[in-house]
Amino acid sequence: MFELLFTSFPVIIRYFQLKRRGEAMSVWNMRTAVFLWAGMAFFLFTLIFYFHPKSYSGLLPFRTVSVVAQTNGPVTELAVQNGQRVAPGDLLFRIEDDSQTAALKQAEAQYARIAAAEAKSADMLKVAEANLREAVASLDLLKVDLENAQTLAGRNVGTQDAVRKLEASVSVAEAGLAAAQAQVDQAQTDIEQTLPAERKTAEAAVQSAQVALDRTEVRSFTGGVVTQLAMSVGSPASQLILSPAMVIIPDRPADIPLRITAGFSQVARATIYEGMPAEIACDSNIGMSFHNAILPAKVAFVQPAIAIGQIVPGGRLLEPNQGLARGSMVVFFELNHPEHQQIMLDGSGCIIQTYTDNLEGISGHIIAATGVVKAVGLRLKVWGALISGIGLAGGGSH
Repeated sequence: MFELLFTSFPVIIRYFQLKRRGEAMSVWNMRTAVFLWAGMAFFLFTLIFYFHPKSYSGLLPFRTVSVVAQTNGPVTELAVQNGQRVAPGDLLFRIEDDSQTAALKQAEAQYARIAAAEAKSADMLKVAEANLREAVASLDLLKVDLENAQTLAGRNVGTQDAVRKLEASVSVAEAGLAAAQAQVDQAQTDIEQTLPAERKTAEAAVQSAQVALDRTEVRSFTGGVVTQLAMSVGSPASQLILSPAMVIIPDRPADIPLRITAGFSQVARATIYEGMPAEIACDSNIGMSFHNAILPAKVAFVQPAIAIGQIVPGGRLLEPNQGLARGSMVVFFELNHPEHQQIMLDGSGCIIQTYTDNLEGISGHIIAATGVVKAVGLRLKVWGALISGIGLAGGGSH
């Protein structure tokens, strides 16, 4: 232990004093030196472990995408295999689509019928407008004849019978004109209101049928690697999120820095701060060359709550005595050098060693200097893990 070695000088000095005097060492004449050694060692232990907390629970978390179907049916085509990299929009598998195809054809036929009805209504409007013009012309002609008959009857040249007949003809022509106008209005209503509404309904039906058909082709929404493929051609497509057809490990976003999480003792809250320097050693980065085995990092974010204290609504009242286990303070770390993100393996277990360097004065510099003990210890632990082949074994955090 470095701490015991660094604080052993009182015992060493006392030993040489007794040797120079020719006195034999005993519990009595060594008691002061031993007590001084123990006190200094305890103080140094406390100083180092308090101001430079370590966590064995470092983890590089990552997300997965569960792929499930949005419609029922047997799988007719499987386009990927385990370990294959996919891009957004790539086909993953197809589902039997006979019913969806039939529904789409029916919706398209209905849409075509509406389009034909629109063309027919346009022709009917032209015919109705021609009939209206004919009725207007016939009515105008009859009105002229009526005026002439009334003039002749007023001069006692014509007869009242002729006037009454023309009046009846004008009334019939006016009724015909109103009917022709009604036909024009009806055709315009069909073109401007009824058929557009039916067209929108038909378009919505086509879109709905197309969406249902598209759901028979399951495509990737993200780029990544396919794993845990649990289906084959002929398998029923699962719609249960708890039983996905496959899982995709997404690629890391290029614009979001990689973050490593670790749980620290709640006592460390007094010393851990954002921007605090740290070193990260992960099992997956240990190699014979020791190159990139320990990566410099910094504290990016300290979670403002302890997870174990969260309350989920339920039918029972909270009983604090049932939660005796103390939760960890979750801390997020970012690597100092972005190029190191490429060598990090998702899900890696890591040791996180932090170093206090924000204290001022001579005492602050002394405390910062004691961090070298923890740095050397971390490197020795990595060497031990390399030699033993069992990884960065350890538990708890302190």
